[in-house]
Amino acid sequence: MNIPLRKGMLIRHQNHVYEVTDYHERHSGKMKPTIHVSLRDFRDGHPVDRTLGDLEPIVEVERAHRHMQYLYPKGDVRVSMDSESFEEYELTDAHLRGSALFLVEGQVYRVCFIDGQAAFLELPENLPMKIAFTAPAEHAVGTAANVTKEATLENGLQIRVPLFIKTGDMIRVDTRTKTYAGKEHG
Repeated sequence: MNIPLRKGMLIRHQNHVYEVTDYHERHSGKMKPTIHVSLRDFRDGHPVDRTLGDLEPIVEVERAHRHMQYLYPKGDVRVSMDSESFEEYELTDAHLRGSALFLVEGQVYRVCFIDGQAAFLELPENLPMKIAFTAPAEHAVGTAANVTKEATLENGLQIRVPLFIKTGDMIRVDTRTKTYAGKEHG
C-alpha cells in the first residue's frame, strides 16, 4: 500500500525520523517525472533532499502531543512535567529548537512525542509577554507612520514596540521572528 505524501508528515528513512517540508515534481525531457522531497532531520534539524523513489516504501511515524508544564532550568536542560502523568522530562536545546527564551516557569506548553520519546516543544506563533521595562518616548526611532521604541520583556528579550506601550503592559510576541505582534487585551 502506498501512503500519500503530505507536508508536515513524519516518515522513517534509514532509521532516522524526518519531517516532510516540501515536495514537487520535476520533468526532464521525455523521461518519467521525478518527485523531489525536502525533509528536515528531527535529530539535528538539518535539511535533506531525496527523491520519492529513494524513500519508498514510505513508513509514516505517528506522533503524539502532551501538555507539559515548564518547571525550572537545570544546567543545560529545562525540566518539564507531564500535566497528566506528572512524570518529569528533561528537555535539551535540541528539543527546544530555539524556544528556551520563551519558557516561563509554571506555563504549560505542547510537546511532540515520537516513538514514546519527547521530540520537540511546540510554541504557539504568538505568546503573551509582560513588558519589564520600556524606554521613554524620546528614545523613539522610525518613520512618521511607524515610530517605535526599545522594550525589554520579562524573559530578557529586547524588541521594538509602538510608543503607546508602557512598562507593565502585556503584549503578544511573534515567537518565530521575536517581534511585537500586538497588544494583549483582557
